[in-house]
Amino acid sequence: MTRLRRKALDVVVSPGQVHGGSISSDTKVVFTKSDRDYSIFYDVHIFYYLWYGDPATDNKYIHWDHVLVPHWDPKIAASHAQGRHTPPEDIASSFYPELGPYSSRDPKVLESHMAQIEEAAAGVLVLSWYPPGVADDHGEPSEDLVPAVMDAAHRHSIKVAFHIQPYKGRTDQSMHDNIKYIIDKYGKHGAFYRFRSSTGRVLPLFYVYDSYLMPAESWADLLSPKGSHSIRGTPYDGVFLALIVEERHKHDILASGFDGIYTYFASNGFSFGSSHQNWKAIKNFCDGNNLLFIPSVGPGYVDTAVRPWNNHNTRNRVNGRYYDTSLQAALSIEKAVPKKTVTRLYLDYQPNQPDHYLVLTRQWAENYNKEKDTWLM
Repeated sequence: MTRLRRKALDVVVSPGQVHGGSISSDTKVVFTKSDRDYSIFYDVHIFYYLWYGDPATDNKYIHWDHVLVPHWDPKIAASHAQGRHTPPEDIASSFYPELGPYSSRDPKVLESHMAQIEEAAAGVLVLSWYPPGVADDHGEPSEDLVPAVMDAAHRHSIKVAFHIQPYKGRTDQSMHDNIKYIIDKYGKHGAFYRFRSSTGRVLPLFYVYDSYLMPAESWADLLSPKGSHSIRGTPYDGVFLALIVEERHKHDILASGFDGIYTYFASNGFSFGSSHQNWKAIKNFCDGNNLLFIPSVGPGYVDTAVRPWNNHNTRNRVNGRYYDTSLQAALSIEKAVPKKTVTRLYLDYQPNQPDHYLVLTRQWAENYNKEKDTWLM
């Protein structure tokens, strides 16, 4: 099956739930260090990507000039646009960011993003991570930027968890090396996120994207107590979350030794895992097997700026109603502004303000914090 990849704007993940219907006690309200008088919540997580570049900072555009991905069926591909985007007027996004086609290396951009995350009340930034010197097919290595992200997050009382990507050659042994590297390098940083489970253990939390690409037996060598190079019970133990796309993945995840499941995609109905109607059954499976369940949501979904043939997976925002009906909350973190060019008319949040989804997320997070004990029964 051809998967949807991420859109230019960020997708959000919702609170984790633990067996027995309780939220980790590590998710308490914390008042931020900024001049604002409101709180943020560590049971609201948000996916974040470091793969954008601009000529002023990186000598070229990175990801904003993404190719138009052709459909795998040549007949369908022939009926859609081809080529690549040409920033700054034409970017690989259906929304135009208020900051323009920025560089992830720009300190002002990092600071603005952290302020927006704080404004939205999301307490944990889930950082897309590749090992040093490695990147996605369309990007550049960015591991050297992680310390700046963690410092910026820390200034806003935000914690950072790592979202390990499916780089070429990822194995259970390389994952062991990755986990050791991350904990050794960042584990003592004030922004490094640790999750307190219902048993009282406090451990780093890792999301593992496309975990299903590796067989359960290989994961079990790493994540089961008796695995050939297990990290369980060592200084490199953690809470590991696997991606569920198809229903059968839940059994593989259990056999692999993972601690929980997340769904990632924001398009309701795209996959088994991303379909709201299946979340109750997935949660029941998780509760019965002592696994965390973390359903992922977003304010909508549209990636036709990168996949012009993918209209059927677009989910209209309906001025926030799609978001409100997703049961769990978070947001596409960046503010978007109305923009029209000679060749493009970008989507926007009108008649609402650019911070509409930041405001909605804070409202949800505050309500959720008051009602979570009832919600999770």
